Amino acid sequence: MDEISYTVDDFQQISEGKATILFPRNNEVCYNPVQQFNRDMSIAAIKTWRDVTNEAKQQRYERSTNPSKTPPSTQFTLLEALAASGLRSVRYAKEIDGIDHIVANDLLPDAVESIRRNVHFNGLSPQLVRAHQGDAVAAMHSLPRFGVVDLDPYGSAAPFVDGAIHAVENGGLICVTCTDLAILASNNHPETCFGKYGGNPLKAGFCHEMALRLVLNSLQQAAGRYRRYIEPLLSCSIDFYVRVFVRVHDRPLLAKTVASQTGVVYHCRYCGTFATQPFGTIDPGKGQSTKYRIAAAPTAAQSCETCGSGQEIGGPCWLGPLHNKQFVQRMYDAVCAADQSVYGTQPRMRGMLKVILEELDDTPLHYDIATLCSAVRCVCPPLTKLNSALLNAGYRVSGVHTHQGSIKTDAPPHVIWDAIRAHVRETGRSSRIAAGSPADRILSAQPTTDISFEPHKDADPESRRTKLVRYQINPEKFWGPKARHSQPAKPPATKRKQGAEPGSEAAQADESMDLDAKKPKAN
Repeated sequence: MDEISYTVDDFQQISEGKATILFPRNNEVCYNPVQQFNRDMSIAAIKTWRDVTNEAKQQRYERSTNPSKTPPSTQFTLLEALAASGLRSVRYAKEIDGIDHIVANDLLPDAVESIRRNVHFNGLSPQLVRAHQGDAVAAMHSLPRFGVVDLDPYGSAAPFVDGAIHAVENGGLICVTCTDLAILASNNHPETCFGKYGGNPLKAGFCHEMALRLVLNSLQQAAGRYRRYIEPLLSCSIDFYVRVFVRVHDRPLLAKTVASQTGVVYHCRYCGTFATQPFGTIDPGKGQSTKYRIAAAPTAAQSCETCGSGQEIGGPCWLGPLHNKQFVQRMYDAVCAADQSVYGTQPRMRGMLKVILEELDDTPLHYDIATLCSAVRCVCPPLTKLNSALLNAGYRVSGVHTHQGSIKTDAPPHVIWDAIRAHVRETGRSSRIAAGSPADRILSAQPTTDISFEPHKDADPESRRTKLVRYQINPEKFWGPKARHSQPAKPPATKRKQGAEPGSEAAQADESMDLDAKKPKAN
C-alpha cells in the first residue's frame, strides 16, 4: 500500500456526524448537506438490523442441542459499492459497532485516493475501511458476500440491483437509493421506467409510493432469479429520491408468494380512483398444504365506475407491505432514545418514522384529497373531517409519509366518494359543473353509505397532535440533487476526440466514466 501523503491546507474540511472529510477546494458539487438525512437514517437502520440479526443468532444458538456448537459471531461486513469520497463509509466505521470491515469501492482513481485520504485523516485503520478500485457490478459478483450492501448512485440503481442481490448474505441487508424520480414518479418517459424497473409509472397523487413499489418489484424480480425473497423493512420517499432497506432471505417457499404480492394498478385519469390487481392468490389446500393460483379476471372495468372516464395501467409493482412495523418501531425507539448529537437530523427522523408507524401496511397506495375535491370542483375538507367520516363508517384510515394531505384507507372507493358527496352537500355544488360531465356523474350518484362527520377520537394522528416534523420544508436554496460529479480537467491531449482509436488511453478514460454512475455528493 502506498503511503498516504497530503497537505490538509489544500482541502476544505466538512464535518458530519463523527466524521470530518477533506474535499478539494475546487470541487463545488462533492458534498450535498441535504443528504445527511439519508446517511443518518441509514446508520439507524443498519444498527437496528444488526441488533435484530444478532438476537436471532443468539436464540438459534440457545435452542441448538449440538454439543459442539460455538457462540455466533456478532460482527458483519459491509460493501459500499459506489463510495465517491468515502464519507458514508467513514461514518459507518465510526458510528456503527460490530463491523468487521467495510469495502469502499469506486471506479475512479481520484475517488479511491479520496477514500484512502479520508480514512487516514479520520484515524481509521485501512483494514477496517478498505478502499477498492473497480467496477461496482464486477466487485459485487467477485468479492465474498457481505452482511450489508449499500447502493447510493447518482440516478438509477437499476444497473446494480442484480449484483447487490448476489453480493448479500442470507438474512443480509440491502440499502438502495434511486434519485431518478423524474422517471419513477411521472408519466413523461414510461418506456424508460419500464426498461429500467420493469413497470409503468403513474402520474397520480400516490406517484411517490408507486415509485417505491416499482423499485421494490425490481429488487424482488432480481432476487427471484436466485430463488431468494426480499422483505421490505423500511421504504422511504425523501426529498428528490427514494431509499429502501430490504432484508434478503434464501427461502424458496417465500419466493412462491411473490405473485400474490405483485400486480398492476388501474387508475382513473380524471377522478383518481384506483384498483389493484395481483397476479396470484394463495389458498389453503388439504391439511397443511397451500395452493398457489392465478388470479381471477381484472378487478376494474375499462372505464372508471365512479366517473366514466378512461383508465390507465401502472406496474407491475410490489403490492405487499412497504415496511416491517416491528423493525420500524424498534428503530424509532432507538432514534428517540439517542442523544441529539448522534443524529443531526433527529427531529425529522422521528417525524418520518412516526408517520410510517401510523400508516396502514396492508392497503397499497393512497388518495390525495386535493385530487378528489378537484374532480368535483369543491374546497378540500379538513383532514380530520374526512378521517372521521371513514372511521365512523367502520373503516380504517391513516396518513402517509410520501404525500402530505393524503389518506390511506381500507374503505372501498364508493364509500370515499360518498364522504366527498356529503361534504359537497354541506358546502354547495359548483355552478361550473356541466350536466353529463364526469363531475356531474360523480355527484349525481346515489349514496350507499351513511356518512357522519361527527369528530372521531382517532381522526387526528398522534404525529400531528404532537407537532412532529412530518413533512420536510425546503431546507435551503437550490436544495435538490447537485450536478453530476466529474473528474478534474485534464490536458487536451488526453481528452477523447471524435474517432479516437479504440483501446487508446483517451478512449479508456471516456469509457470508464460511462461504466459507473457517479455521485454529486459524498456518499
